[in-house]
Amino acid sequence: MLKKNKTSKKIKTSSRRKFIKTAVATTTVAASITMPNVSLGAPVTLKMQAAWQGKKNIFFEMAKDYEKRVNEMAGGSMKLEVLPRGAIVEANKITDAVSEGVVDAGHTATVYWYNKNNAAILFGGGPTFGFSSQELIGWIEYGGGRAYLEKIFRLLNLDIISFFAMPAPAQSFGWFQEHTTKISEITGMKYRTSGMVTDILSKMGMIVRKLSDSEIEMKTAMETGLIEGSEFNNPTLDKDFGMQEISKHYHLGSYYKSIGIFELEFNKTKFNNLEPHHQAILRYAAESVNSDNYWKAIQRYSTDLIKLTNDHRVNIYKTSEEILLEQLKAWDIILAEKIKDPLFKEIVESQKIYCKKVMKYLFLNQPDYRLAYKHAFGEPSKVKI
Repeated sequence: MLKKNKTSKKIKTSSRRKFIKTAVATTTVAASITMPNVSLGAPVTLKMQAAWQGKKNIFFEMAKDYEKRVNEMAGGSMKLEVLPRGAIVEANKITDAVSEGVVDAGHTATVYWYNKNNAAILFGGGPTFGFSSQELIGWIEYGGGRAYLEKIFRLLNLDIISFFAMPAPAQSFGWFQEHTTKISEITGMKYRTSGMVTDILSKMGMIVRKLSDSEIEMKTAMETGLIEGSEFNNPTLDKDFGMQEISKHYHLGSYYKSIGIFELEFNKTKFNNLEPHHQAILRYAAESVNSDNYWKAIQRYSTDLIKLTNDHRVNIYKTSEEILLEQLKAWDIILAEKIKDPLFKEIVESQKIYCKKVMKYLFLNQPDYRLAYKHAFGEPSKVKI
């Protein structure tokens, strides 16, 4: 009877041990399925310098939006830090700094380095053949544009890989001393702008002054007559900059700066040495912030346009068709000069092929949204908000 009890206890003990081992093994398997693999090593760190000032600047805010997405998606295994303009190098030196590894990445635009190769302007800041910034990104990703950009990098020995984000709305024609609608009114006008578009306005008969983006310098120039007109960028940046203190006549919608996108540059060698999932995060976070930045821009720009109108008594106009047509003619002259460069010509032709097909579909398919707006609210320029 005693032997039987001992045998029974042994069986029970053995069964209990088997149960515990099975339970532990099952829990371990379940944990491995439900818990992500977390690296116990130090996170990969990347420093990205923006071309934008850190204070009161919506573009820098958008750069930080990208930082936030990357860091949250990486879950602690990679850390991106976005620095403001001038933190390491000046805005026009970011591309070289990224290529040389002085900084890991840059949040910039091709207009800051197109002087290295004029064809770079075609990736944000160049002419339009009927498309907007949104279709420009479409051409880069699906129309062959990326291959051309990589060719430019190779020609310049730039160790860079780029992603693009934020299809910017067209910039304004600018702020003037009075409502301006005719070519005769801008011929001989002293005007402040920057970049390749200085050539466009010069062809239209304007006298272009290159001033810094200093509010004090701009106000002084306007008050003393050194300039009679100026552009900055969009209603939010213009308001924060204080353009409403310089002028009360704001002209929206222009072809001379009708497209623009951010370029997110990475040192290619460093990027290629990252783990595949980190590369994917940097790439897909750019696609994500592309949408978010556009939504934010439309909300903020429209809100600040109302503030300029209601709070600062700014008069808002749509740039006249006469001036718009003259801008297109000026672009034709500039392009005729630039396409003497075979690569520039090849890229322009590629854009035209994409635009001709895509915009035909969009123009034929899209209903007249302005007509629907007028039906609901009235003439846009007369709607009170």
